[in-house]
Amino acid sequence: MSKTATVYTNDKKRPQIKLTISGLVEKFVIVKPKVVRLNGRSGEPLKSSVTITPREKYPFKIIKSEAKKGLNIRFKLEEVKKEKVTEYLLTVENVMNKKGRYFDTVSLKTDSKIRPEIQIKVYGNISEEKKDVKK
Repeated sequence: MSKTATVYTNDKKRPQIKLTISGLVEKFVIVKPKVVRLNGRSGEPLKSSVTITPREKYPFKIIKSEAKKGLNIRFKLEEVKKEKVTEYLLTVENVMNKKGRYFDTVSLKTDSKIRPEIQIKVYGNISEEKKDVKK
């Protein structure tokens, strides 16, 4: 990763200095997908799952999970043991039964000092219930 910043000084010979900071950024966790999108019709079951995998170099446990609002979603967090690593499976389900949009965040508290919280954004877009067409 590389970022450049301009520093303005009161030095007449060098009123501006460009600084470039670069370094290697290691991932702490793999989150797939990064965002939950619950799109569909009212009355239909809408669910989506997210896999949270700690990197081997930065192991952690999720110790608490909560929705910021929790009005339109229900969620479940499961610990899944794999050969060398423990993954987490977050399943999010829509509970809104009318047309509309919403946004929420599921917050996952970890026992890590490096990253004590992981946030999963949840977007819901619910359309009207499908009406039966009579012939």
